[in-house]
Amino acid sequence: MSKLNKIERKIGKYAIPHLMRYVLALYIIGMIVDMVNPAIYTSFLMLDIDKLLQGQVWRIVTFLIQPPDVSLLFLVFFLYLYYMIGEALEAAWGSFFFNLYFFAGVLFNILVVVGFYVATRVITGTGQSPMISVSYINQSLFLAFAALYPNTQLLLFFFIPVKIKWIGIADGILMGYGVIRNVILGFRAINFVDRVDNFAKAIAVVVAMANFLIFFIMFKTKRFIPMGMARQRAQFRRNMERAQREYGRAEGFTTIAKHKCAICGRTEHDGDDIEFRYCSRCVGNYEYCLEHLYTHTHVGYMANPEDVTGGTKDE
Repeated sequence: MSKLNKIERKIGKYAIPHLMRYVLALYIIGMIVDMVNPAIYTSFLMLDIDKLLQGQVWRIVTFLIQPPDVSLLFLVFFLYLYYMIGEALEAAWGSFFFNLYFFAGVLFNILVVVGFYVATRVITGTGQSPMISVSYINQSLFLAFAALYPNTQLLLFFFIPVKIKWIGIADGILMGYGVIRNVILGFRAINFVDRVDNFAKAIAVVVAMANFLIFFIMFKTKRFIPMGMARQRAQFRRNMERAQREYGRAEGFTTIAKHKCAICGRTEHDGDDIEFRYCSRCVGNYEYCLEHLYTHTHVGYMANPEDVTGGTKDE
């Protein structure tokens, strides 16, 4: 068992299920705050180490509500996309590993701000807290999703189908370009504050990509199974079960069926595509194939309290 799995056994119970829902709720609050007055975020909520040391401890959390840099037209699409990404990553990794990945990105952002604050305080005597966008955390989430589900299609501009792996590659290239661009702007900046901000943005992109690479190259936990591989494994299991049934018939073995339709008597041995469901309106454990699930006469179904024997059919 890997060290991560051992850690999960000890503290996994503290993981926040459906974490992305809460993160998106923070973004919505950030959008509302920005619409009321954009200065509220920079004055009271952003990660300012000076103010944090003065006792404004809420800034260690409230900096996350920085609204995404999208128009209101694309806000719904943004929220839906990252809801889907968060839920898919959590389904693939489990709540603990998804929490670990997200909060590692948050921690890296905080460390970049603290690092530049300490460095500027040593150099100039006055610490400066660069404002780093939380969008870099979202980009690392997108890269993780593209790596896990490369063949998932998105509608680019709402009508062009594109596999997400190509968007992920383009996103990675743009992140690399962002690093180079911010470094160049940092060297060209005349104002010291602008120089610090540009260098901080470059480092923030690097640590976001590092967070992605650490999870997918160094840790290599068994939880990171691509959706396509999961489908292949499921198909392999179905093929093996079918082969075992056919072998059993050829050898004259009797295989006990797990599912049987109460109307036609078919079982799962009669075909791989047959699905069975229990009827909640029948009295007793009666199972039906999908063909008869909605057309059978309910067993012991009471249409009213006085009717104790009559049955009815699904409409």
